[in-house]
Amino acid sequence: MSQFSGVELNHQLIAGTWRAGSSERSATDNNPFDDSVITDIQQASAADVDKAYEAARKAQPEWAAITPSKRSAIIYKAAELLEEKRAEIVELLIQESGSTRSKANLEVTLAANITREAASFPGRTHGRISPSNTQGKENRVYRVAKGVVGVISPWNFPLHLSIRSVAPALALGNAVVIKAASDTPITGGLIPARIFEEAGVPAGVISNVTGAGSEIGDHFVTHAIPKLISFTGSTPVGRRVGELAINGGPMKNVSLELGGNAPFIVLADADVDKAAQDAAVGSFLHQGQICMAINRVIVDASIHDEFVEKFVAAAKHIPAGDPFEDKTMVGPIINDSQLDSVKQKIAQAKEEGARVALEGPIEGRLVHPHVFTDVTREMEIARDEIFGPLIGVLKADDETHAIELANDPEFGLSAAIYSTDIDHASQVALQIESGMVHINDLTVNDEPHVMFGGMKNSGLGRFNGDWAIEEFTDDRWIGVKRS
Repeated sequence: MSQFSGVELNHQLIAGTWRAGSSERSATDNNPFDDSVITDIQQASAADVDKAYEAARKAQPEWAAITPSKRSAIIYKAAELLEEKRAEIVELLIQESGSTRSKANLEVTLAANITREAASFPGRTHGRISPSNTQGKENRVYRVAKGVVGVISPWNFPLHLSIRSVAPALALGNAVVIKAASDTPITGGLIPARIFEEAGVPAGVISNVTGAGSEIGDHFVTHAIPKLISFTGSTPVGRRVGELAINGGPMKNVSLELGGNAPFIVLADADVDKAAQDAAVGSFLHQGQICMAINRVIVDASIHDEFVEKFVAAAKHIPAGDPFEDKTMVGPIINDSQLDSVKQKIAQAKEEGARVALEGPIEGRLVHPHVFTDVTREMEIARDEIFGPLIGVLKADDETHAIELANDPEFGLSAAIYSTDIDHASQVALQIESGMVHINDLTVNDEPHVMFGGMKNSGLGRFNGDWAIEEFTDDRWIGVKRS
């Protein structure tokens, strides 16, 4: 496939024109499973970033001024286009991001759903009128578009995690410039830009730039034009983005959805069979390369051995292989750097004394499921974000100890609790330091109308629904004195 919807895969939408970047650098976009070349891309330069942002600044006021119904229709059309082009997008997600077919289809569904939700935002943007302590004065609070939003998206769910910011930002009257991850410039940058352009977003309102972080990364964040940088990615890089946004130039807002270390807590009264099956899915879906993936399984001592036996049995039956095959659940690690990180975590878990309960083979970038037991809270496998198909099981003395273990690391994005007592589990959930806690369900959950975001070092800000409306707009106080 050399094109997507009539656009060459090595082009970028910069200030209303599809073209190659003007940097002297080029990069090869490879399939992580077999290293086949998808395309070679001439990278964007700092000058291309300037042009994209300047075009966005000029085009944004007119875009924000069109009627809510017209803007809604355009955003809804983008959702329809995602569905119409599903097969084409799925193929590119498999090729570029190592997505399995089922995960790629899920990602298109998520992207279409958040776009449909965003299409309702223009009619849900409300201000307020407040009384004044000054006689004859009226206080009006308007909710308005921020202006220009820079979106930096990751490689694990490149389409959805770009569109999760792009669709709400556009729907609320902002212009957008996307910088997708270097591993997924097509599915994270080109496809979202083309979808919204084809839906009717005017020239200049959306651009995408593909370039090396060392050449355009800091410039993208510190640029004077964007009023908000929406970043999804690792906590270390997110910290850097936040520092640059505040200290690197004109101060701007940041929305940071960062790393996770999701605990999967199995209480003494849990349905062990269901918990074991769900733990296997939540640990190894998309090779564990999900910020919400289960990173630690915390099991009450009274059912620990039974759970481990059933969990390992379930993990053994998870098929790994070619992501183009329908049955495959675990595909390739995205790149060699990430593969080295996964291998290092496996080796360190062994060195630190974790017991190998399941050790699948490693074939190129294909890492079969690994399960470790006898894991303690001090081990790296229990403290760090894994982003690979390996998981550690920790034994909890009791419920209080389980809560303590769950709250131990620096992260607080998503968590799960398994128990047959829903009311009690809900009370336990309130004690977990996590932005999202799911009872008898996977840690991997995302619904377009429900808030999404973390605590502690898992980020700042919230996505989806009314929370996205607040994130991508500003409140303006207009005081009117009539007499």
